[in-house]
Amino acid sequence: AAAMAAERAPAMATCTAPVNIAVIKYWGKRDTDLILPINSSLSVTLHQDQLKTTTTAAASRDFTEDRLWLNGKEEDVGHPRVQACLREVRRLARKRRGGSEDAAALSLSYKIHIASENNFPTAAGLASSAAGYACLVSALARLYGVEEELSEVARRGSGSACRSMFGGFVQWQRGERPDGTDSLALQVAPETHWPELRVLVLVVRGREGIWDSGGSGGAVSHCLCPPQVSGEKKPVGSTAGMQTSVETSPLLKHRAEVVVPERLAQMMRHIRERDFEGFGQLAMRDSNQFHATCLDTFPPIFYLTDLSRHIIALAHRYNAHHGHTKVAYTFDAGPNAVIFALADTVAEFVEVVRRSFPPATNGDQFVRGLPVGSAALSQELVAAVVTEPLPGAVRYILHTKPGPGPQLVDDPSQHLLGADGLPRSR
Repeated sequence: AAAMAAERAPAMATCTAPVNIAVIKYWGKRDTDLILPINSSLSVTLHQDQLKTTTTAAASRDFTEDRLWLNGKEEDVGHPRVQACLREVRRLARKRRGGSEDAAALSLSYKIHIASENNFPTAAGLASSAAGYACLVSALARLYGVEEELSEVARRGSGSACRSMFGGFVQWQRGERPDGTDSLALQVAPETHWPELRVLVLVVRGREGIWDSGGSGGAVSHCLCPPQVSGEKKPVGSTAGMQTSVETSPLLKHRAEVVVPERLAQMMRHIRERDFEGFGQLAMRDSNQFHATCLDTFPPIFYLTDLSRHIIALAHRYNAHHGHTKVAYTFDAGPNAVIFALADTVAEFVEVVRRSFPPATNGDQFVRGLPVGSAALSQELVAAVVTEPLPGAVRYILHTKPGPGPQLVDDPSQHLLGADGLPRSR
């Protein structure tokens, strides 16, 4: 009986995948079905110890329908982007088998169950769609024994997801072909390339509490991530927003055709040379220009808030006081700031943020993620940089660093689905 049960147990694969933050932004598609961008982009993959999605995919002859659970809640598995990823992985599996049904291989006709969880709150305002779809594709590929280039498949779920298929520093090539076969992600450098680089995510409060943003990879309503928590909705979902920009912003067209190609080459050089001054300046300029194209969209789109602008001004005052670029901000389609710095700057800048936005209640929970040492601030620094404090405006800071791409989880006890193919209670 035990042998029979084992034989009928679902085939299962579990993977984890990271979030990424673009330093040369993607905004605008030239093909909305295939998710082909109007320009190339470049991102930093963040470490999964702080931010990751875990996905288990299972297939069984006993499943009667495809099903999907996100953070324990059943969702619509028929979403076109989820279906596109499923279809593409199955197509690659069929091709790998030469069109024949290999008796030993998992049947492609079996129904599939998928469970996905994030280890970070949606309130972090990070593009969880990127981690979500990268993770879905990685788990499905593992389940079906597909080892091909998978960033093209992940792109079909969410554009920025193709960049989460690699660790470290990643370029998403725009590509030229209408079928999208050359619109792929490539690793520029591994996460070990720049060991001193650190990332601080400043999670801010909106006017009504937590601000929730889906990042610039795809509107939250259809990304492979949990529904929004309390707080403000984004003014315009990024999928709708970017298409309005494509149709109405001459600045976006100029950016895609003239500015980005040159910036990409510069940014890759700064990364190769570990030149923080160049990297930081360019990241800030590119973020500013992305939000300028949002303002140039008609009607205009405002993702930055007064608080975002406070953080931008703070970063510039801090750099001016030190006489060079020690911190660099970038903002996706939402008001949360992502700050890049080198390890030796983190403690001092975190203290500057703490003085500028004193935590309302959670003093001990204000800094999360990698440990941060304490720092004493000079009177000159405080006088020059910390202007009128805004208590409670920053909810918390998440401290992380560049990390690896998707990882296979070998331990069966870590599967999100049980032997019955249903989510395990955690």
